Amino acid sequence: MPTVKRSGISISYDAIGTGQCVVLTHSFLCDRTMFRYQVDALKSQYRVINIDLRGHGESGDSLSPYSLYDLVEDVIEVLDAESVQQAAWAGLSIGGFLSMRAALRHPERVGALVLMDTDAGPESTFKRLKYAALRTGVSLLGPKPIVPSLLPIFLGSTSLRERKSLCAEFRQKFLDMRVKSIIPGIGAIMSRDDVRSQLSQIQCPTLVIVGQEDNPLPPPKSQAIADRIRGSNLVVIPKSGHLSAVETPEEVGAALMAFLRKNYLQGNGLRVA
Repeated sequence: MPTVKRSGISISYDAIGTGQCVVLTHSFLCDRTMFRYQVDALKSQYRVINIDLRGHGESGDSLSPYSLYDLVEDVIEVLDAESVQQAAWAGLSIGGFLSMRAALRHPERVGALVLMDTDAGPESTFKRLKYAALRTGVSLLGPKPIVPSLLPIFLGSTSLRERKSLCAEFRQKFLDMRVKSIIPGIGAIMSRDDVRSQLSQIQCPTLVIVGQEDNPLPPPKSQAIADRIRGSNLVVIPKSGHLSAVETPEEVGAALMAFLRKNYLQGNGLRVA
């Protein structure tokens, strides 16, 4: 598996396929495997770079504070290492946070956006308090006591009721979280800036996807993004929660492929160095 180092932190990723580039960034507390279905669908037509964000998966620990803009620069470092000048950025949750900011800070590097189950606004006071409690609890007691409360946040009601193997997979994933490395990530989410007023600056083709049962970032959050980015489209996925890419992978994959086919293969897309 290829890696790059930035600020002393190793960033791991997969690079597979040929053609115009799609870079994938996953949700907080997850890793690049959450996009396994989408990678299988994409790799025959695109060059797919699937990244483990710092502190997640096989990437190195980040024990000091960082911001969403640090995550943007981590991805840029990977693209530079792969000689990719421009890519379609597809991110879920915190991956969407950073992808929006990449389009604003480095518009020349972002040829298209797919924003999944995400938000352009700042964290609410109530959620800041919840995150602060989470940070304290996991620091003192480890992940086990908080895992039961995480599952209904990350997974929708249909998944909790009908997708038992998926629930078991993410229960274990949350139990295996690297606590000291995750805590700075909570800080990055809590302190994120409000970019809603800047979204009208984004000029690239944009698709917004959200699970109908997304509890932490419900469909109105995604609608607000779509309303502010000219020409963007919103797709609401039934029977899907916050982790739509794994809860309803076929539906998300179909929406992603249709968007890329329209905006990527007909001369509207990207230049690969």
